[in-house]
Amino acid sequence: MWLLISDTHDNLDKLKKLPNIIKKNSIKTIFHCGDFISPFTLKFFMYENVDFYGVFGNNDGERVILSQKSNVSIVPGPRFLEINNKKIYMMHEPYSLKAAKNSKLYDYIFFGHTHEKFHEQMNNTQIINPGEGSGWLTNQATYVIINPENNKIEFKVL
Repeated sequence: MWLLISDTHDNLDKLKKLPNIIKKNSIKTIFHCGDFISPFTLKFFMYENVDFYGVFGNNDGERVILSQKSNVSIVPGPRFLEINNKKIYMMHEPYSLKAAKNSKLYDYIFFGHTHEKFHEQMNNTQIINPGEGSGWLTNQATYVIINPENNKIEFKVL
């Protein structure tokens, strides 16, 4: 199982719920689409036996420290990954969303920035924005659980 989250913006009250969610859902991979904000939040995303991938958001000011403390698991987007034979295109701001959608190269396209939940299937591509993990703007902190074996997408509230 995969966990997709974005725009957590240092909301520790919400982030403290992640360890139980990760354990309960047998999460093997975490994707974060940017706007972590502070490096001290990384402990909520990095676990032994759980793969972690992130991209920087427009509010991530301490990029060098975020990169170092994440063992360079956070990089500038867009980012291309291939995991479990699934091709993933990952970004924070959806500047290249249209081009990525039209390319038909990806199984998943992940993005954040807008703080709005979004899911669309276009041909064989799942396009997902998990909303905001912080809940600061919408009063609803959300994330997505993905089963890469059957492509089931489930939005959840933190």
